[in-house]
Amino acid sequence: MQQQQQRRMFTAALLALFFLLAAVSTTEAGKKEKPEKKAKKSDCGEWQWSVCVPTSGDCGLGTREGTRTGAECKQTTKTQKCKIPCNWKKQFGAECKYQFQAWGECDLNTALKTRTGNLKRALHNADCQKTVTISKPCGKLTKPKPQESKKKKKEGKKQEKMLD
Repeated sequence: MQQQQQRRMFTAALLALFFLLAAVSTTEAGKKEKPEKKAKKSDCGEWQWSVCVPTSGDCGLGTREGTRTGAECKQTTKTQKCKIPCNWKKQFGAECKYQFQAWGECDLNTALKTRTGNLKRALHNADCQKTVTISKPCGKLTKPKPQESKKKKKEGKKQEKMLD
């Protein structure tokens, strides 16, 4: 009797295993093999950006235009928001930031003093010069006043207050 129960259990387990394997193979066979995605080869060129044009004034928020070439490109032009810092020297390009040295001595022949700046940062791959030089008028050339005259004036005022 016990042997019959063991045979039935073994047969049931064997049948369960058989059905399980059949179910797994059916599920795998039902899956369609996906064709490999085609690698998108783009003949589109790199984006070329115009300079940033401020919305108002000569600095602050603005826009720039981007273009690229290519026969199968979906998008060949687009507009992007940009910002021109208001504290940058505009004469060298609003997208170029320079680190300047101290002003040099005044050239008495030209009455100008100069300094050189090295490129520190360029926004949006702007085409900036590596070094720039600027000049400005020297201003008034005055002789320093001796300190003694100021001291005498202060002492004179103190004496007047004491007398009052």
